Amino acid sequence: QVQLAESGGALVQAGGSLRLSCAASGLTSRYRMGWFRQAPGKEREFVARISLSGGTTFYADSVKGRFTISRDNAKNTVYLQMNSLKPEDTAVYYCAADLSYSGTLEYNYGYWGQGTQVTVSS
Repeated sequence: QVQLAESGGALVQAGGSLRLSCAASGLTSRYRMGWFRQAPGKEREFVARISLSGGTTFYADSVKGRFTISRDNAKNTVYLQMNSLKPEDTAVYYCAADLSYSGTLEYNYGYWGQGTQVTVSS
């Protein structure tokens, strides 16, 4: 079983950048990892996912070209680099992990962090 802890959320101006981190208690190299977000009053939505080795990534259209997911298995950490932030990126960002699933559907991920708040001001 793995425990996940996100960090790096903050208040930032539109156009700015943030890097979120997701530290895992177990070996992240065994887990497919993803980032999701939930804006106020909205459903949680997929943001990005990354394969075991980090060689394959996939992004939601809304963040493609602005966000980059990466992982450092030696540090048991997954990152989400967010550039050119927009007010509509404001949300609680969650890290998710699963031993076998690597898609975009949140209910298929078995492990979740508590989330970190990202607020983008206009």
